[in-house]
Amino acid sequence: MIPSSKGNDGASQSFYDNFKANELREIDPKTNSGHALLRKLKNAGGKQQINRRPGSGEKKVFSYPEKQGPSQITGDRFLIKCLEFEPPDDGTGLGLEIKNAFYKTKLDNGKEQLNVITAAQREANAKAGKPIDAMELKLNPTDATMRMSANQRRLTKYMIELPIPQDLNDSNSVTWGEDRMNAIELAGLTIAQQAMATADPGRAAVEAARLAIEAFNTGISVPGLNSDTQSAVRAALSGAAIGALGSNVRPASVIARSTGQILNNNLELLFQGVNLRSFPYSITFSPRSPSEAETVKQIIKHLKMSMAPKAGEFSGTAEGIFIKSPDVFMLKYLKDGADHPFLNSFKLCALTGMTVSYTNAGTYTTYEDGTPVNIRVNLTFKELNPIYHEDYATEGAGPGVGY
Repeated sequence: MIPSSKGNDGASQSFYDNFKANELREIDPKTNSGHALLRKLKNAGGKQQINRRPGSGEKKVFSYPEKQGPSQITGDRFLIKCLEFEPPDDGTGLGLEIKNAFYKTKLDNGKEQLNVITAAQREANAKAGKPIDAMELKLNPTDATMRMSANQRRLTKYMIELPIPQDLNDSNSVTWGEDRMNAIELAGLTIAQQAMATADPGRAAVEAARLAIEAFNTGISVPGLNSDTQSAVRAALSGAAIGALGSNVRPASVIARSTGQILNNNLELLFQGVNLRSFPYSITFSPRSPSEAETVKQIIKHLKMSMAPKAGEFSGTAEGIFIKSPDVFMLKYLKDGADHPFLNSFKLCALTGMTVSYTNAGTYTTYEDGTPVNIRVNLTFKELNPIYHEDYATEGAGPGVGY
């Protein structure tokens, strides 16, 4: 039930008190992030979790515009669901497990101690016919979207239903960049790869260095090049060696001076990384009644409070030491109460920017109770995790165009 707007006696303070009271009821102060982190520092391996009473989620729904009657249809909707941010239990979210790297020994006091398996121990075990398997990294990553979406009922604080904004779009991008590697650099890379592929990489690295010295002394024969160009390549190798000692001599400049040519840089566009998507929205509010004005006020206040970090939620010695992450948001486009059959889906988002214009009508105009007649709210959401190819085959991609 949306609070009514009757009366002005401390309405704002009453709202804030009720909001904080609900948070205290939903989150046990003895198990909040500050104390959980302190326990984790004292007890290595302790798990951190926010405890809520069963059914404490999804208690508030703010809907704009309000229906004027039971038969009125408010159209397709934009759902903003606010979730309490919950960090991963292991502290990183990577789920990294290292196998065959340690062995246990018992101390005099009965406790166990972890020790690293050295190369000498591996070699001794191999000679004894009991080889130790190579170190193995097992990665089971769980991103923030997967983690908190699975617990959304417990973590949900409130929901906002709005008309779908007029300027609707999504933008996907990845980063590609130019990369260059000439023949001399490719030769060095090939030697290094051959060195690492041998049974004794350390000895192979020494041999690779000796090979480089021999190349400086005797030169390298490249089929199809005349003697002058062969000499220029040798000079370029010498220039690379001098450059390694701190001089500003480049192989390319040596060859250019000697032959009037430059090395082919084998320019290629290579993939460099993923980007996070941002979603800017502009929403206009024109309250038509006191109750609708109160709903708009609550929506703006809730969004402002949820995007702000929490600095005073810890008691005792932890107060003022930590700043807790703001809330995060689950966004959805709805048609007739279900996922939109065409529009894009979202991963969990943070609200990174919010501006409110109280004079969107072009001048300062309010109703008798002080509510502006036209308000524009600009919101900028940014996803917590990037989009991958495999995400389009998951249930979260929805029935429409996917992410």
